[in-house]
Amino acid sequence: QVQLVESGGRLVQAGASLRLSCAASGRTFSSYTMAWFRQAPGKEREFVARISQSGLSIEYADSVKGRCTISRYNAENTVYLQMNNLKPEDTALYYCAAVPRCEVKVKVSTVSAWGPGTQVTVSS
Repeated sequence: QVQLVESGGRLVQAGASLRLSCAASGRTFSSYTMAWFRQAPGKEREFVARISQSGLSIEYADSVKGRCTISRYNAENTVYLQMNNLKPEDTALYYCAAVPRCEVKVKVSTVSAWGPGTQVTVSS
């Protein structure tokens, strides 16, 4: 019931900022917890951030806490991830994800829909 497409990823230098966007389709978009994950070559997909349907509950991975801000605009079916002070360790394919509100945890196994990903590369 929901389809996701990310955009905004590109090659940047360390210290730069990026805003990733996720465009969703589906009338039930607002019923999902939305999240961002990332996966570097040879590594497992890891959680980055999540935001509840109301936008009132937000969580970040320790690796990005203080540098990233997740937001959503339900009326526009969009989710954003603002990333500041990017580091080479942030290099990865970033995925937008939808998690049903009934799920207790936000993790790879509870995601019901993934976007195809957008590549972020941070050079040093």
